[in-house]
Order: sequence, then structure tokens, then C-alpha cells
Amino acid sequence: MEKKKIWNIAKTLLKISITVLSLYLVSRKVDFKDLKDAFAESNPWFLFLAFLAFVISQLISSSRLNTFFKGIGLKISEIYNFKIYLLGMFYNLFLPGGIGGDGYKIFLLRKKFEIKGRRLFQAIFFDRLSGLWALGLINATLLIFIPNLGIPNWAPVLAVALGTVAYYVIMRKFFGDYSKQFGLAHLKALMVQSMQVVSVIFLLYALNFEGKFSPYLFMFLMSSLVTIFPFTVGGLGARELVFLYGAQYFQMDQHVAVIISLLFYCISALLSFSGIYFVFHPQKIGVNKIELKQNLEIEQ
Repeated sequence: MEKKKIWNIAKTLLKISITVLSLYLVSRKVDFKDLKDAFAESNPWFLFLAFLAFVISQLISSSRLNTFFKGIGLKISEIYNFKIYLLGMFYNLFLPGGIGGDGYKIFLLRKKFEIKGRRLFQAIFFDRLSGLWALGLINATLLIFIPNLGIPNWAPVLAVALGTVAYYVIMRKFFGDYSKQFGLAHLKALMVQSMQVVSVIFLLYALNFEGKFSPYLFMFLMSSLVTIFPFTVGGLGARELVFLYGAQYFQMDQHVAVIISLLFYCISALLSFSGIYFVFHPQKIGVNKIELKQNLEIEQ
């Protein structure tokens, strides 16, 4: 128990340290006064559309997770699922220690529906994996529009095609329950990433950007790969760092690149913060109180 508590504290401090270090490295390359001016001059209508596109992406993302839940026989309403999804987003972004958003979802669903934690963990894992697949597919498409990388057009297309076939065959053979709705779940995954790309496009319009969009969209998706791993607080710092060094390689405007990243973080944080409602009103998701469990033992 004591070792678990020490590890949680150490993990939180490590995340905060990496976040601060990443932001420090970004601050050495970018003038934050210019960032402040860009924020002030951005178009509020396009910012609203960017936020709306992100909200839609998360609604679809919640539905995608529920598709995997249905694959293991867990049938919950989309509304109930979205409530715990928002609560999970809040935990992930604002409470980086402890079990995190995914862990809390496993804890709550296992307690309420008496389903094995291992099954829930696998469903969430394949949900994340489907998102990774969608990122790869869209990135492969964008590579076609970035000729200065010198990659033949057929190479990313072939890589994604072969990877998709191998991915499906392995899932069907060893994890049959999760492959039952493979097509639907991965269509939703593609829609999630597409709506987030639309959100970034609106952010570029909000900043009155008139250059080529594809390098910024490509770097956004690459930075999304970094945020999958819980090394920082909600991805803050890591995404900006990827954008910054990507901007140097693709000869992009570093200020625009970092501003897009920060704006997207703010949009994500705004929606994630709405999950705090269920912390103070847990009865709205069918529990008497929200328990901040620090230990989660998944059944084998």
C-alpha cells in the first residue's frame, strides 16, 4: 500500500517535471509576447467552430468505446457512457496522479455491472489501438501532399493496407469478441481523428493563416501520437515540443505551430473541465459518491 502511494506521487511529480521542462524548451524558441498577441487577434467564430468540432469528435470517441463494450456483452446507453467518458477526461487532465480516467472507468463499470476488470481493460486498450490506426491512416494520406519528404505515394498506402490486414487477422484470431464490430469501431475512429483535423483547420482559419495546411495537420497528428503516452499532464508541453521541432524541419511558422497546439489544449481542457460536474453531482451517473481510488486491482 505504501509503495503504491509513493509510486503514484513519484509518477505525478515526473509528469509535472516533464511538462515544465517541455514548456521551458518551447519558451526558449518562441516569444510568448507574440503568442499573446496572436491569441488576442484570433477570430472568435472560428475558435467556436474549432471547439464544436472537438466536442463532436469526443462524442464519436465515446460512442466508439461503447462499441467495444458491446463486443464484450456490456450494454450501456450512449448517454451514460458519455457521462463517465467526460469524468474520465477530467481525471486524465486535472488529476494526473492515481488511477486516471481509464482506471476510474474500469473501477466504476466493474463495480456497477460486475464485469471482469481484465475485459474492460482490453476493451479500452483496443479503443486506443483503433485511434492509433486512424492516426496512421490519415497521416499516410497527408504524406501524399508533402512531397518534400521524398516518400513515394505508394509506400504509406501499402504500409497502412498491410498493417490493417495484419491487425484485423490478429485481433480476430486472438481477441474474437473485440473484432465483432471491427468495421464500425474503426469507422468511428477515423471520424474522431477527422473531426480533430477539422478542428485544427478551424484554428488555422482563426489565426488568419493563408499558407499550406498539410504540414500543420501532419504535425498535429504526429503530436497526437506523443500524447497517447502518459508522460506529461494532459499532453501539455509534449505536443508543443513536437510542433516546435516539426516546424523547423518543414520550415513552418513556429509561432503559428505552437499557438495551434496551445489552442487545441485549451479546447480540450475546456471540455474536460465539464466533467467536474459529475464529481459534485455523482447521482447523475448513478452513484452516491465519487471515490478517488488510488489502487485498482484488475481481475485476471
